[in-house]
Order: sequence, then C-alpha cells, then structure tokens
Amino acid sequence: MQKSSTDQVSKEKPEVLTTFTVLADLAQNVAGDRLNVRSIVKPGSEIHGYQPTPSDIEQASSADLIVENGLGLELWARKFTANAGDIPTVTLSEGMEPLLIDEDAYAGKPNPHAWMSPQRTMIYVDQLEQAFSKLDPAGTEQFKANAVAYKSSLQVLDQELRSALETIPAERRVLVSCEGAFTYLASDYGLEEAYLWPVNAESQVTPRRMARLIQTVRDRKIPAVFCESTVSDRAQKQVAAESGARFGGTFYVDSLSKADGPAPTLLKLQRHNVALLINGLADSKR
Repeated sequence: MQKSSTDQVSKEKPEVLTTFTVLADLAQNVAGDRLNVRSIVKPGSEIHGYQPTPSDIEQASSADLIVENGLGLELWARKFTANAGDIPTVTLSEGMEPLLIDEDAYAGKPNPHAWMSPQRTMIYVDQLEQAFSKLDPAGTEQFKANAVAYKSSLQVLDQELRSALETIPAERRVLVSCEGAFTYLASDYGLEEAYLWPVNAESQVTPRRMARLIQTVRDRKIPAVFCESTVSDRAQKQVAAESGARFGGTFYVDSLSKADGPAPTLLKLQRHNVALLINGLADSKR
C-alpha cells in the first residue's frame, strides 16, 4: 500500500524519544510541529522499575534524540540507550541542584521528581530548547518562541498553585502520599511531606513505615491521605482506616493519564493534584 503524503512528511521530521509521558508533554510543547515526539513508557505505567522491551529498543534505534530526566530516576535508561545504539541523549536535570532524600536506603540520593516544581520545570524547558535547536537548527526561532510561551504558562501555574495552597490552614499543611514524590512541590509552597516509601523503586511497605505514618496522621489530625496512580493504593487505604483519616484520591506524578483522564498534560496534572489536596485537607471533620 502506498504511503500517504502525510506519512512521508512525518518521516522527514527528526524523531525525539522521551523516557516517560511527562517529558513527552514538555517536549511536545517546545517542539511544536517540527519534531515527532514519543514516550517509551506509556500512560499509567510505573517509570522507576520499567523494563524496556525489544520493541522499545527497536523504536529507539530510529530516534535522533533521547530525552531523560536523570537524578537516578531511569535506572534502566543507560542499558537501554546502549542497546539502542549511538544516539544523542539530553538529561533535563543536568546542572540542577537537587533536593535529597533524607531517610532509608535512599538517604542522601537525589529526589528525582523535580518536574513537580513549576519553577524547576522551566529549567527542563530551557534544556529542551537548546537540545532541539542543536538537533534542528532551522527550527531555532520556533523552539525559542514555544519555550517562552510554555514558561509563561508555568509562571501562571506557579502563582495559581501558590495562591491555592496558601488557603490550607497551617496545622493541616501536610501532604501524605504513597511515594515521596512531592518534595519539590512541598518545598516551593511551604508544605510538609509524609509518605510510605521514598521512591517507587522501593515500594515495599514495612510495618515500621506503616506504623510511623499512621501515628503521624493521627497526631497531626490530617483529614485525608493520597496515593499515586502508578502504584497500588491498598496500603494507603489501610493507613486511612487505622488513623481515622479518609482516602482522598489519586495523584498523578510519574505518569500522565490517558487523554480522556484528569491529567493528560503536566499543567492539568498539577492542577488536578492540588485541587484534590485542597479538597482533602479542607475536611472539617477532624
């Protein structure tokens, strides 16, 4: 069957492969229509312990650029890129001073979830603009304009989140999740963080962790607890049951939702999470 002219034009565009869906969204916003952007990990999948398939490696072999987060998030990515061939890679967190995990086996290692800070996401955007301009010099001005526009959206988001989160009473400003994935957001907006495990790569719930989180929720009279979309929420629902809190819903962090879900873009992901958090912590029954 003869390929359509659309397919032929599409194939002429440089191929950008990101490690997961959040980065694909950022890349698409900067790339516009000049590059083909795809994500290795599909919506809803866990990123930390992902195992690339032979078809992933085959797809990567045709890529012109691979985009990764870094900070130890994609522990599988080095082997993956080696198997895919000699393909340029941009690490979006390169040069960033990370926040560190402060407990358990991951103590002292970077917390990789820097995209949860709109301010730090602007650094990601700058890295993408530079990498895309090198990949496709003819598109430099378009990439720059797209980056400026998207960073403006991030600045609006930053102020929106700040204003919204300031409405949470001081005694309730504790964000309880399954994974310690909100460190950057908590740091930006003056929240405390409590969780069952520091990163999803170590998502085993020990009795000690469970008991400690239950006690924290009881002592602080936290109205609601939450869990992320890419892991089981069973343990967190147990925390809610034993602490007297309620399970407040599902956050999106390591993956966007599908297009018809509540978090199909990073901007919508952030707004979804914060709306859920405010609704949960505004509970007046505790």
